[in-house]
Amino acid sequence: MAYSDDSRILSKIAHMYYEDGNTQAEIAETLGVSRPLISKYLAKAKELGIVQISIRDEVAHPYAAVEAELERTFGLREAIVVSESGDNSVKKALGAAAGQYLIRIVKDNDIVGVSGGTTLLELANEMPKANLPSVTIVPLIGGIGDSRIDVHSNTIVVRIAERLNADYKLLHAPAVVDTADAKAMFLQQSSIAEVVQQARQAKVALVGIGGYPEYSTMVRNYMGPDRDRDLMDSDVIGDICYNFINAKGEASNVSWNSRVIAISLKDLKAIPTVVGIAHGAEKLEAIRASLIARLVNVLVTDYTTAQGLLSHAK
Repeated sequence: MAYSDDSRILSKIAHMYYEDGNTQAEIAETLGVSRPLISKYLAKAKELGIVQISIRDEVAHPYAAVEAELERTFGLREAIVVSESGDNSVKKALGAAAGQYLIRIVKDNDIVGVSGGTTLLELANEMPKANLPSVTIVPLIGGIGDSRIDVHSNTIVVRIAERLNADYKLLHAPAVVDTADAKAMFLQQSSIAEVVQQARQAKVALVGIGGYPEYSTMVRNYMGPDRDRDLMDSDVIGDICYNFINAKGEASNVSWNSRVIAISLKDLKAIPTVVGIAHGAEKLEAIRASLIARLVNVLVTDYTTAQGLLSHAK
């Protein structure tokens, strides 16, 4: 068979390939031609519009369009949107999605930094199992002394490392101390300084984003009775890695930020891949600020939160 632009043969071959499920080699044998010629016919059928291939996002993943819009609007490397079905279920879905993303992008010898909180705890619980012995998991924040030890960065680091069969380091320091001088003294300790330096060298960071202080687990656990005085008349709209931020994603001018033992916003922004994992109306402004300031470049959130982010951006 010589090559022909005849629409009948183009249609016939297209039906055999796309509808009947024959391979190109099988079609070639049936028609008595070479397989490369069948490939050429199929390409011509697409070119002429005889074959039109559509991707059924609504079947495979109903939120693909929302993800793409988030990526365009905020300049994200990737957006991952999950459905919502109750707060605990959403956190589990967010954790599972973030865990799958990490498995997909992490490379040998990478350092992965991890913050703390309830959402990151779900990430640790939902992390797929893998064998990554050359990867090191490190905390991005301190956190000893809190009654909710399960949401400490150290605890979450260990759980993730166990799931990935990875190495890990621990940061034996409080989340916050009484004065800036006390913070400086802690950071001078070699064991602490070493882990903080490793955190700065992370290739991937997995971070939660906290909302308004009155809703924050971190504030309730650490700030105590002084929180109202420190935050009164401030511009705080949320936190990331325990750094309080304003609506521009900048560090707020509150004493807490000079006393918290955590990676700085500047150092966080220098990490190549920062995955923000958060949802909820009370966190919407903080998530938006983190995106605007490029503190995160990958977002894992739920559909309602995604819609809220996009509606405000229009």
